[in-house]
Amino acid sequence: MSFVPPGSGWPGDPAAPDTPVAQNAREVAKLAAESRTPAELTARQSVCRACPRLVEWREEVADVKRRAFADETYWGRPIAGWGDEEPHTLIVGLAPAAHGGNRTGRIFTGDRSGDWLFASLYRTGLAAQETSVRADDGQRLIGARMMAAVRCAPPANKPTPEERDTCFPWLARELALVAGTTRVIVALGGFAWQAVWPALRTAGFTLPSRRPPFGHGVEVPVSYGAAPVTLIGCYHPSQQNTFTGRVTADMLDAVFARAVALGTL
Repeated sequence: MSFVPPGSGWPGDPAAPDTPVAQNAREVAKLAAESRTPAELTARQSVCRACPRLVEWREEVADVKRRAFADETYWGRPIAGWGDEEPHTLIVGLAPAAHGGNRTGRIFTGDRSGDWLFASLYRTGLAAQETSVRADDGQRLIGARMMAAVRCAPPANKPTPEERDTCFPWLARELALVAGTTRVIVALGGFAWQAVWPALRTAGFTLPSRRPPFGHGVEVPVSYGAAPVTLIGCYHPSQQNTFTGRVTADMLDAVFARAVALGTL
C-alpha cells in the first residue's frame, strides 16, 4: 500500500473512509469552501488527490522509503493543518518533507527542521515537548497551529506554481476558520511569506497595499476586523540554514518569544 487508508487507525488521522476526496483544483475549491470546522477541513485536506505529480511522488517515496526507515509504514498522504483550533499563533511553512511529514503524517515531524523548530516552540511555551518524532508521541501545540502552503511533499522540495495555486483554497479556508482568535502569523521562509499574503487577504484579513520583502524578524501589522494581527518573517530551520549558522536557536527563540508576547496581549 502506497499510503495509509483513511480511517484505518493511524494516530491522529483526521479522515474517515467516507471523507470526500478532491480530484482536481475545482473540487479543492468546493470542498474547502464547504468545510465548516477545522476538523472537517483537515479531514478533506488529508485525502486530497488533486495534483497528479505530487500524488505520484509522495506515494513513490512511501513505497521505496529511505533505508533508515525501511521497516516503517509511511503516511503517504497530504499533511493536514495541526494544533489548537482556537490559536493565537499560526506557523506557516512551505510543504512537508518526503521522509519527515510524508512519513509521520504530521507537519515538521520526524526531520531535522522539526527538531530545531519544536525545540524552540517548547522553550517559548508553544509546544508541550521538546521533540516531535511520530504521530503518537504525545506532542501537542499550546495556543498555536501549524499549516503548510502546499500539503504534499514535492520533488526536490519545489512545488510548481500550478500546484501551489491548486492547494491555495485549503490554506485560505484554514486561515479563515481560525481567524477569530489569531493574533500572530509566523511565516517560515520566503515561499511561505509569499504564499500566506494572498491567502490572508482571501481569508478576510486587512493587509497593507504592498507586501514588504521577506526577512528574519520582519513584522507587518495586519488586522482581522477590529483585532490587530502581526505577520512575522522567520528564516526556515532547514539543514542548510542551521548548518551554515544563518539560523540559530537564539534567532528562532526570539521570533517565537515575540509571537507569544504579541499573541497573549
